[in-house]
Amino acid sequence: MVDLYEVAGIKGMFLANKKTDNQVKTHITYNRGRDWRLLEAPSKDLRGNSIHCVLPYCSLHLHLHVSANPYTSGNIASRDSAPGIIVASGSIGAELTTSNVSVFITSDAGNTWRQIFDEEYAVLYLDQGGALVAIRHTPLPIRHLWLSFDEGRQWNKYSFTNSPLFVDGVLGEPGEETLIMTIFGHVSHRSEWQLVKIDFRSIFNRRCTEADYQTWHLHNQGEPCLMGIKRIYRKLKPTSRCVMGKTYLVTMTSGPCDCTEADFECDYGFERRTDGKCTPAFWFHPSSVSRSCTTGMTFLNSTGYRKVVSNNCTAGVSSEYTARRQQCPVQAPRGLHLVTSEGTLTATLGANVTFLVFLEEGDGARTSITLDFGDGHALTYSNVSSIEDGIKHIYKAVGIYRVTATGENSLGSETATLYLHVTCQLEYIHLSAPFVAVRNKEVNLTAVLWPSQVGTVTYIWWIGNNTEPVITLEGSVACTFSREGVSSVTVQVSAGNTILQDRKTIAVHEYFRSHLLAFSSNLDEHNPDVAEWRLDVSRVIRSSLIQATGVREDQLLVTVLPGLPTAAEFFLLPDKQLTEGKLEKSAAHLDQLSEVLLSALNQNLVQFTLRPGVQVTVYAAHLSAAPLVDTSENHSGSAMLMLLSVVVVGLAVFVIYKFKRKIPGLNVYAQMQNEKEQEMMSPANPTEATPSSQQDLVHSLEILDTEFNSRPIGKYPL
Repeated sequence: MVDLYEVAGIKGMFLANKKTDNQVKTHITYNRGRDWRLLEAPSKDLRGNSIHCVLPYCSLHLHLHVSANPYTSGNIASRDSAPGIIVASGSIGAELTTSNVSVFITSDAGNTWRQIFDEEYAVLYLDQGGALVAIRHTPLPIRHLWLSFDEGRQWNKYSFTNSPLFVDGVLGEPGEETLIMTIFGHVSHRSEWQLVKIDFRSIFNRRCTEADYQTWHLHNQGEPCLMGIKRIYRKLKPTSRCVMGKTYLVTMTSGPCDCTEADFECDYGFERRTDGKCTPAFWFHPSSVSRSCTTGMTFLNSTGYRKVVSNNCTAGVSSEYTARRQQCPVQAPRGLHLVTSEGTLTATLGANVTFLVFLEEGDGARTSITLDFGDGHALTYSNVSSIEDGIKHIYKAVGIYRVTATGENSLGSETATLYLHVTCQLEYIHLSAPFVAVRNKEVNLTAVLWPSQVGTVTYIWWIGNNTEPVITLEGSVACTFSREGVSSVTVQVSAGNTILQDRKTIAVHEYFRSHLLAFSSNLDEHNPDVAEWRLDVSRVIRSSLIQATGVREDQLLVTVLPGLPTAAEFFLLPDKQLTEGKLEKSAAHLDQLSEVLLSALNQNLVQFTLRPGVQVTVYAAHLSAAPLVDTSENHSGSAMLMLLSVVVVGLAVFVIYKFKRKIPGLNVYAQMQNEKEQEMMSPANPTEATPSSQQDLVHSLEILDTEFNSRPIGKYPL
């Protein structure tokens, strides 16, 4: 339905524009929409020529827009003081159009129509509808109007001004009972408003008497019983030219009608078929009764029909179509339904969830309901009626819960199940990915959520230049990069109505070197553990390393790792300026750069100022499980040899440390050797003060042990 217009003065009468098969057509009803039909077009046009228009292929269509501006009329008008008279703009054809618009009028409430103008006109009701005034809708200046005293059958032309006027609006005096109207407009586009007041009282020479009125029977194509009554109105004869005045009142007499099938519409849950009968809709079960209906009580069993609202018919087929009162049946519960009050299958952690349980069939007052929330809690109610407002519950953990409602009485039971997803708000995600990766080598990507448990989560991964994402239910994926360069990885996490994402860039190379970094403890005091801070500090560390070692900018990357204590990792990348194909030379060059960086770190040469008064020292993290990552296959043998030598030296140190107290000569030698080395060391060069070989490392351990053994001896007198 596109437009709906209620006709004034006749109860239950409406006009509507309905869209059917992409065509808008005008329909009319006399019983509040129970029955609709098309409007029959006039048999002749304004000039008396016959109009060939056959229903249902051709009919009259009206524009039903009512003007919101009190100074302009709309496309249609009717008045309570003039029942049966309707004036509207429209067209004749298969559908409503905006071209070839004419003005039509009916004097018998839409049964027959006449064309009165072949252009658009504004029509006003004067003297209770005894006179009609029409002014042309045009952007051009005008000086004439049209007046009719016989319900639009004849129109007389009158001049209302000497100079043509651009009409902006027309306003009648308060109430339709007057014969005074005001036209306002302007002589030119630059002139001020002009008001023209017109008094039509001088046209009439007498007041109406009883002989000037006639009776008019309201009908619908000959059917006098509308809305259950026959209505007879007292109207002015079209041939009478007199003034009705303010004392005129519309009078109507009515008589009752016997009820027929036309006085009833389809009841709730029923639909009208093509043969006019009301049958149950596919979703409605006529045998269902109210859940409050208990054994020994009665209920109204619908026949599929109900009387149209405001219909006043009596007797007739009323008893046949009216709902009948019957005894409530005794039956087992059937059609148990379990839903949430919001109608959704999701809930928020810690919030009240309201469950609604209802029965389609069964003795609701004698059917107990048990609701298992799926989290170890359950409630039982004696009947369905006691839980009409719902059952509230709060979940304390996220997850998917199997909620079960069971209705049971002496005749049987029924169960309904609902799977509820309890979630909490996803606040933050972090994509954990390596800063640098080896070409064609598998890389693990992990999305870290906060909070870690938010319910059902979907992960959408956009890796590199792939046009299609990888969608998973797990927070980790493995991938490889086939080309060197910088690749981006984006992960989107969908949890409930929230979607968050994080993005990382990964430098892909044939091989590289890396090492973990540690810092002086004062850095942890200023670490807010946010991504922006880590990015800024990474740049500062990189600049400090380049300044201390002279490594080129394009060969060094630094990233600060999340969490506390603060840790970082540097990456040495291949030199692109070296000749391609000489992998051994480039790998050896990376080893040399790595030694330079580690040497600078071990000598505390890498420092930076975090803020005034806060000096941070960068160290090489010696206790890292993989302090130096060698990703080239050519050096796997040397790495194993180095690891084996470290193990052997460690065992030797342990043996010496364990048994040296039992060999006095060894202690003396170690102490003497320590004194000699101290004499040979230069205090100005910190590099020479560090052990340069595995043997120096053994001596250092022995010196510490000698000092430890000599302290308690010095406390006792010789």
